[in-house]
Amino acid sequence: MAGTTKLSLEQVMQIAEFRSRLRAFLRDNEQGARRFGLTPQRYELLLAIKGAPSGAERLSFTELAQRIHRSRNSVTELCARAEDAGLVARTPSQIDQRVVYLHLTPEGERLLIGALKENERFRQELMCAFEYLRESFSEPF
Repeated sequence: MAGTTKLSLEQVMQIAEFRSRLRAFLRDNEQGARRFGLTPQRYELLLAIKGAPSGAERLSFTELAQRIHRSRNSVTELCARAEDAGLVARTPSQIDQRVVYLHLTPEGERLLIGALKENERFRQELMCAFEYLRESFSEPF
């Protein structure tokens, strides 16, 4: 392979360890969400809405689909189920009547915050692993 640099065994081992910790984080994160009655998909949905890049704590269906990398149809179905469960609510845009925003209900907020607090330790562990890997690979290969 032209233009590639060989990685040392230690570098490959560090990447493998990081990947293992990342998978453990995702598994533990999902289990923590389940303890609050949230499926992984609903947890992802609530987190994306609450953590909207604009800081508005709301997203349109299109923005949400882009944010969680799913089709608009699957997002619409996921939101309808979350709305039926009382976790999200819709608000029409005041500027463009074709746009509907989703925001968390108090119950959705309560469950999300509980799950986030439940998963704090796992986030800290992953951040440490990420920082270690970043320091180990200060030069791109």
